[in-house]
Amino acid sequence: MSDLLTKNIKDKHIVIVGGSSGMGKASAHLLAKLGAKVTIASRNGAKLEAAAQGTEIDFAELDTTNEEKVKQWAKALGQVDHLVISSSSVAHGAFSDLATDDLRSMLEAKFIGPYVTAREVLPFLNPNASITFFSGVLSRRSSIGATALGAVNAAVEAITKGLALELSGRARVNCISPGMVDTEAYALMPEADRVQMLNHVGESLPVGRVGHANEIALAVASIISNDFMTGTVLDVDGGHLVRS
Repeated sequence: MSDLLTKNIKDKHIVIVGGSSGMGKASAHLLAKLGAKVTIASRNGAKLEAAAQGTEIDFAELDTTNEEKVKQWAKALGQVDHLVISSSSVAHGAFSDLATDDLRSMLEAKFIGPYVTAREVLPFLNPNASITFFSGVLSRRSSIGATALGAVNAAVEAITKGLALELSGRARVNCISPGMVDTEAYALMPEADRVQMLNHVGESLPVGRVGHANEIALAVASIISNDFMTGTVLDVDGGHLVRS
């Protein structure tokens, strides 16, 4: 089983955009432990350096909303075996209240940025490559105040399925749809409020808790390793989609 898990990971160059924190960081550390040559990228240089500290993980600053910078970065990467794009931006608000600029920023960061990044890395992908996007449970389980976010997540899942067909024979394309995961994304909340929110959501799920970043990392490794997976949206959500 160990060989099956690592056959597309060991000694492979895996690039994780959004690898400086949360689920991307956990994925980078797991894949590095499994023998991959890992490169992480994000906008925050200090967080990248901290994420790579004590490891052999390479890192580079990247703003995926700057197309010219993405092109330059992609050319400097060299050959790539697997591309994972976990970077994200979230904007909550009622349909009538959400500022158009906030909507545009989220669309740029969570959809257009990943789209451009995958397109620019494509010429440098080795045979048997894979691309993994990240969406989120709101794509198919609507929530008041998150209509725009759900729509953007759905768009990510749509390009996953389209590219799985378009890049057939060149790269497998999949998407991970996480539920709520306890990461640094909530670090700015007052501690009591954060714990109350996570507990409230966790109690509503069949598994009785929210997720952990390392559990999403296991899903990333599984998708990369499995040559029979493409066009798949993998729900790792504690049962969020089936809860009452």
